[in-house]
Amino acid sequence: PDLGRRFAERKRCADPECSMLMCRGKATQDFKGPDCRFVNFKKGEAVYVYYKLIGKSTELWAGSVGSDFGYFPKDLLEINHNYSNEELELPTDVSHIF
Repeated sequence: PDLGRRFAERKRCADPECSMLMCRGKATQDFKGPDCRFVNFKKGEAVYVYYKLIGKSTELWAGSVGSDFGYFPKDLLEINHNYSNEELELPTDVSHIF
């Protein structure tokens, strides 16, 4: 199916609204996203994960750095705290697109 602007059809979240934190990590290197849907960060910054894309874009997670929110490559994050061990699989929908 054509995902349009979506990176994936499904995601994993800690709650049905994807509003609870799943985990926190430390950036292993600087990252500057290709567009406004991505969150930029510097090596060593804390990154908070709210959901993980599954399917085609399993390499992208969504989270926040300070007051900025967006997608980032999961490989650039070293997880240092899990807030929830529960993961719900949900469809991505347009309301969660930046």
